[in-house]
Amino acid sequence: MTDKITALYCRLSQDDMLDGESNSITNQKAILQKFAEDNGFPNPTFYVDDGVSGTTWERDGFKAMMADIEDGKVATVITKDLSRLGRDYLKTGELIEMVFPDYDVRYIAVNDNVDTAKSENELLAFKNIFNDWYARDCSKKIRAVFRAKGQSGKHLCPPVYGYKKSDTDKNLWVIDEPAAEVVRKIFKLCIDGYGPVQIARILTEQGIPTPTAYALSQGRDNGRHNAKTYRWGANTIAHILERLEYCGHTVNFRTKMKSYKVHKIVYNPQNEWQIFENTQEPIITQQTFDLVQELRKHKRRPQKMQTVNPFAGMVYCADCGEKMYLSRRKNERPEQEHMRCSTYAKEQDKCTVHYIRTCVLNEIVLGELNKLLMMVRENEDEFIQTAMSNSVQRKSSELTKAKKTLKQAEKRITELDKLFTRLYEDNVLGRLSDERFTMMSAGYEDEQAKLKATVAELTTLIDGAEKKSSDVTAFLKVVHKYEHIETLTPEIMHELVDKIVVHEPDKSSGKRVQDIEIHFRFDVAVSTISVETGKLQILRNC
Repeated sequence: MTDKITALYCRLSQDDMLDGESNSITNQKAILQKFAEDNGFPNPTFYVDDGVSGTTWERDGFKAMMADIEDGKVATVITKDLSRLGRDYLKTGELIEMVFPDYDVRYIAVNDNVDTAKSENELLAFKNIFNDWYARDCSKKIRAVFRAKGQSGKHLCPPVYGYKKSDTDKNLWVIDEPAAEVVRKIFKLCIDGYGPVQIARILTEQGIPTPTAYALSQGRDNGRHNAKTYRWGANTIAHILERLEYCGHTVNFRTKMKSYKVHKIVYNPQNEWQIFENTQEPIITQQTFDLVQELRKHKRRPQKMQTVNPFAGMVYCADCGEKMYLSRRKNERPEQEHMRCSTYAKEQDKCTVHYIRTCVLNEIVLGELNKLLMMVRENEDEFIQTAMSNSVQRKSSELTKAKKTLKQAEKRITELDKLFTRLYEDNVLGRLSDERFTMMSAGYEDEQAKLKATVAELTTLIDGAEKKSSDVTAFLKVVHKYEHIETLTPEIMHELVDKIVVHEPDKSSGKRVQDIEIHFRFDVAVSTISVETGKLQILRNC
């Protein structure tokens, strides 16, 4: 036995540091070293975990000690007290009463008078429970402090990429300009029509350091970055695009720990977040952030072509309501590139062919946008009044229809509840067989489930529509950026246009005439154009 190790295990968590010097690692080492020497324990070896909670077993020092125990190298384990070994009474009890004896390891807790070689120590289980309760109590107190801090509007996390702590106030974030410029670039690329995968590839090709590599370069840079530190991931890009903090806001309680024993991070639903507006200088505008979130709702598969078509993801079929996809080939002439209905492409019996060349669409949209810019320049007040009136009318009509449907659905759900009651009574009294009851109740349950889903959807729609007023001012801010548009870009399209609806061509006159609807953002206006798509000649404006 003399060649085996006497494991002197020391542990200190962040909570224990509040107790002062008594539990410090230095103090524990001194106590254990003296105990081993006074009692003749051979080959004392320290295993240390500094700043690690006793409720977790993912500790490097503990795992190293267990590895040596499993290899048969350890004869005795000594700790200052039971709580140093762990504060989970179930696991701690299992170690002392099952695991250690299985490997012929003696366990000693100096201050708790526990020695498995001398007695059973009947109070051992109770002491472990008290240690567990202490951890639970500390966790509650820390959570209370954490929640109070979060509710006061202070940041609960380190600065996100693009910000850094102020030199004068540790609770204040200030813009870290080199990183902030990359954040702005990411948002602009998204507005230009690029997805996270494409943006990640662009940043990687340009050799821009990832957030992790950038953090290292600002602190403990050892000058040994490899290619991986410049390899951006799509998840990193998506995470940046979703951070409301870039608008200058503080977002607290995004996540929580599952429990004081299970240190797993889980995401809270968005209605549990607490958002404090304008707590730091914004990196991007709220309008830019909102536009990106709107674009991210309609995620598109990455295109094989490097350039992004300005109409990608924005053109819809008037009949089936589905998006029209872009059809283009490398060897195809520009005037042959076109948009076509995705439903018709998959199942021709579900819709009719809706087809329009992008060069035609480009001329129509470009003309309508410049006409809109001129209208705003020449008579902005009239435009504002008309836009607000149109928006209110459209929303009023949609809300009236939605509320009527909601009322009907709720009434039918109440009726179904009454029918369920009658069916049950008839079945109990023998007036309705079990087979008949099962069949009828299943049909009613299915109907009620669909109605409840409809109610939830309509309620969300009504709540959103009633809270969101017509943001004509925001639209005008974008319009004022442009005097005359020469070339359509994805950024211009996404800033000014919500969607484009393409109708099936009418050939009754012997010509190919199509109606195109341009829905501008924020519901400010809808422009409907009839065009002879074969000759690019606009026939009528409505």
